Amino acid sequence: MGTKITIYTDGAARGNPGPGGYGVVLMSGDHRKELSRGYKLTTNNRMELLAVIVGLEALKYDGCDVTVYTDSKYVADAIEQKWVFGWEKKNFKKKKNPDLWKRFLSAYRKHNVMFVWVKGHSNIRENEVCDKLAVQASKDPYLLDDEGYIPENPPAI
Repeated sequence: MGTKITIYTDGAARGNPGPGGYGVVLMSGDHRKELSRGYKLTTNNRMELLAVIVGLEALKYDGCDVTVYTDSKYVADAIEQKWVFGWEKKNFKKKKNPDLWKRFLSAYRKHNVMFVWVKGHSNIRENEVCDKLAVQASKDPYLLDDEGYIPENPPAI
């Protein structure tokens, strides 16, 4: 049995697409860590998924027993309903965010991960903390480029 880890995640985008960010709270025993980062142009779903990825990639050891709490149906259902594994077999053809789903699966497979969907803005303390971290990160003056984001309607050149 691996180390027990609890991860809360949230993503935000102001405009969708627009400036966005993610927030993550990792907890294990007495240990707690908060992570966040903002991006210039991205989507809410990308930030929701990236939050989970960053949380899993932050774990120091493989084989952890991880419970991820997310308010994203996009993320939770894709894994719990096993859709992502079908997408993977088709190399994510016609699916959004293939770069992040591939990165997610790499991190996911290193651990024993269970997802729990929680209703957003329902006074779940750590989810509220993640929301604040994500929104605050989206307003950071030093936003990064989300290099994997591909606009649906790219501007004509």
